[in-house]
Amino acid sequence: MVINPCSILIMIPKSIVLLLLGFSLNPFVLLDLGANQRGRAKVDDEKVHLFPGTGIFFKNRDPYNDQEAQQWFLEATELQKADEISDALKMYEKFTKRRCDFVVDMKGSSVLIGPESIYRAAMIREKQGDWKKAYDYLQLIAKAYVRYDFDRISASLMRIAERIATEELPKKWGVVPRLRSGSEDRERLNQIVEFSRGPKYAPRALMVLAEIALKDSKDDEAVIALEKLVNFYPDHYLAEKAYFMLGNIHKDFVSGPSYDQGATLDALNYYEDYLILFDEVPRKGTDETSEQFQIRKEETLKRKKLVQEGRNQMRESLAQSKLEVGRFLENYGKYFLVRWQELGNQPALQFYNEAITTAPESAAAREAEKRVADLRNE
Repeated sequence: MVINPCSILIMIPKSIVLLLLGFSLNPFVLLDLGANQRGRAKVDDEKVHLFPGTGIFFKNRDPYNDQEAQQWFLEATELQKADEISDALKMYEKFTKRRCDFVVDMKGSSVLIGPESIYRAAMIREKQGDWKKAYDYLQLIAKAYVRYDFDRISASLMRIAERIATEELPKKWGVVPRLRSGSEDRERLNQIVEFSRGPKYAPRALMVLAEIALKDSKDDEAVIALEKLVNFYPDHYLAEKAYFMLGNIHKDFVSGPSYDQGATLDALNYYEDYLILFDEVPRKGTDETSEQFQIRKEETLKRKKLVQEGRNQMRESLAQSKLEVGRFLENYGKYFLVRWQELGNQPALQFYNEAITTAPESAAAREAEKRVADLRNE
């Protein structure tokens, strides 16, 4: 029996036929399935826009009409004064969709409507407990409106990012728990470092970033943040704590005297740099209160004692490692050293002497002294 292929197509609904032929059902797109690359390009183009735009099928990202924007802003201001917060928030959040650079004069001062509306929306969201959305709004201002008050935005970004990372997140509608993401917290703080790039906010952001990374067992990220702090902002008072934390992180990497001593040397260097650079407590920061400065002074004195203990431990570990290498050379050097007969015990004596000078008061140094005396008496 021969079947006419055209009769099969007649039996199939038109929508399926269109799909089989490679056409989209969306009348507003009208792209064939072979144009995937062009479709992806369109999606990629949409991602670069700071403002999502308004509209359903066609996104309008043109700046708002000045008169319309002014009307919305003034209306939202009056609603906020009347304590109609929800209605005011809806009006302010219109400006998160499309740009507005219109300036209005209010009580003798010029106000840039777009960023001011977004900032007010962010503050309302923060009070409502929606900290993540408040941060996103502030981030939009930082990226889109470079003329707006940078210090105001940076301070708010730092405050909210730190609250999200360290405090208990308020429940949505007072019932639904909000989940915390360590990776998102670290990303926010990295963004603040990029935005601010100065001694006013970046050092604090780097310190909080390092503390969160350590909490999430991301030691490498913590080291990167702390190294940025001590290298870019060595005069900031937080550099003292950063050196202490770097020493402790590398100390935790130490596996023992029988293993590679790279981490031991790194920890020892940070501890010794700490004792050289911070013989005195760093001066009071401009962002510190007298009470905060006093607390930091007490914490610095405690850290200094811990640094001295850590340095001694690292020296003892390094001395013990050199002692073990000396023993190995003394016992087995003749099996692998070139000219071992000519060298004799000199390689072993070198490591024994280094063990003595590295940590003179350690048990490893005392044992090394005995081995040196025995070898010289042979």
